[in-house]
Amino acid sequence: MNASQTDAAAAAADRPEGIIVARDVHKWFGQLHVLRGIDLTVKAGEVVVIFGASGSGKSTFIRTINRLEEHQRGEIIVDGIELTNDIRNIAAIRSEIGMVFQSFNLFPHLTALQNVTLAPRKVRKLARAEADAVGMKLLERVGIPEQAHKYPEQLSGGQQQRVAIARALAMSPKIMLFDEPTSA
Repeated sequence: MNASQTDAAAAAADRPEGIIVARDVHKWFGQLHVLRGIDLTVKAGEVVVIFGASGSGKSTFIRTINRLEEHQRGEIIVDGIELTNDIRNIAAIRSEIGMVFQSFNLFPHLTALQNVTLAPRKVRKLARAEADAVGMKLLERVGIPEQAHKYPEQLSGGQQQRVAIARALAMSPKIMLFDEPTSA
């Protein structure tokens, strides 16, 4: 962690309103009112579990936090930035959120290691050797370094999920979102 990351982490921890704040959030799919007045504050370092019946809006709410879904009413503030249609805000927020999708969304034409290192190389501009070293450490951390050079179709569902977790961690995000983390 560098000095600017340490300063940002300290600022987030001192932020009384939280690193994620949702106030009166509503979302409709046509006539279906999926999110009804959601209020939530998550402080830096907190672990929050959102649970409910299938179809109750859990995934939709998680997707609104990084603007993969647009909410129609209320406000969502992530790390002090309000989610609006401003693409710069959306890009800034997404670069600091690690997301592990229910279906993992691994690139089928890339190996496990390449899936983990793609974003750090493209977004953070890490050199290949540095990204590969970080990627291997992350694959070790999730217990599958021996799978580094295999393609997603060669991995079990649990191994694919671990690659997705390593990929999300590779960007050193401030926030991690998991959609159905026990599905594999």
